[in-house]
Amino acid sequence: MKIAVIGTGYVGLVTGTCFAETGNQVICVDIDKAKVDKLSSGKITIYEPGLEKLFLRNQKENRLQFTTSLAEGIKDAQVIFLALPTPPGEDGSADLKYILGVAKDLGALIKEGDYKIIIDKSTVPVGTAAKVEKALLGNGGIAGTFDIVSNPEFLREGVAVDDFMKPDRVVIGTSSEKAKKVLSDLYGPFVRQGNPVIFMDEKSAELTKYAANSFLATKITFMNEIAQLCELLGADVDMVRKGIGSDERIGRRFLFPGIGYGGSCFPKDVQALAKSSNEVDYSFKILEAVMDVNEKQKLHLVPKIKAYFKGDLKGKKIAVWGLAFKPNTDDIREAPALYLIEAFLAAGAAVATFDPEAMSNVKQVLGDTITFVESQYDALKDADALVIATEWSEFRTPDFNKISSLLKNKAIFDGRNLFDLKQMEDLGYHYVSIGRRAILQS
Repeated sequence: MKIAVIGTGYVGLVTGTCFAETGNQVICVDIDKAKVDKLSSGKITIYEPGLEKLFLRNQKENRLQFTTSLAEGIKDAQVIFLALPTPPGEDGSADLKYILGVAKDLGALIKEGDYKIIIDKSTVPVGTAAKVEKALLGNGGIAGTFDIVSNPEFLREGVAVDDFMKPDRVVIGTSSEKAKKVLSDLYGPFVRQGNPVIFMDEKSAELTKYAANSFLATKITFMNEIAQLCELLGADVDMVRKGIGSDERIGRRFLFPGIGYGGSCFPKDVQALAKSSNEVDYSFKILEAVMDVNEKQKLHLVPKIKAYFKGDLKGKKIAVWGLAFKPNTDDIREAPALYLIEAFLAAGAAVATFDPEAMSNVKQVLGDTITFVESQYDALKDADALVIATEWSEFRTPDFNKISSLLKNKAIFDGRNLFDLKQMEDLGYHYVSIGRRAILQS
């Protein structure tokens, strides 16, 4: 099948590469010439485990190509995926200008006698499929030459290739029997083990994506609230997590407390669903609470760190391990680490930081206001305390003797609960984590 993917961001590049991997001919379109040139020369533009291997293989086999020309990209394509950004506006609603702008352009390009399936792959508010159709028809689009489909992605950064190649489910919103047949064939190789392709109406498909991400964000936030309560009552959130996670109605996933969720999806989607609810005069009170708690949770460690230094961070050096919003990605959008760093700088502290993948992205945001180092231990030299903001695997079993020799104070503030409490106590650390007993050293 010949496929066009409009947009070569995270979703577009994973989508295009994985469809090419199953033998389809894919052309990815982007207006950013520098990015297209880079991709065409075999240089991948995002970090995602496992993606580069597939990207290079399918380029070599000429199944994956890139262009800046929308007309060239869609010319022979039967299926067109819109994988365009939908950034939040000032009021929290998703900004559809990129999607509707491309839809308008497609209206002028799709000719009579053609038939193309135009698919919203981006996360979009309920009613977007109808708006895309209206944009096409309003700029010369001919009824009957296209169908509009909602096909939301459920990719987790860090395991997106596996998520695409072996999906839990594929959600497709369409009323067109013709589109259903084409997309059943397209997704057939990905669901051979029997995972469902679920057909529904367009609005239900659009809402499904928002509902899924908002529920997961709520689950994380609930555990962060439980962690706060554990600290006040003297309970251990790890024990509570294991106790409730063994209940199959609840499940074990998304129950780990920390310093809040971040990334490109959860913050934006929760905000957009709350805004969509307000637009129909419904107050989604749970989501309002989720957003409020999460914003506060990002800075949960700051007063604890200030208390350790008797309320004054001026002249202190804080080492920060981890910048990405989660491990196995270079995505720093809404990353809790950035909120912590801003708080440290505002309090007069200096910051030295290390992240395996995300430092170049943070440099573009923070420039030379903080120090970037080559290894996790380099960040500790002459530092007054260590803060852990991202749970990269290499941070889980560090050389504690080396840490002790480099830090001025044996003080660790762990936003991801990486270390065992007894071990930290035995080693003589001042160790503060989330929802667990604090080990306090003078």
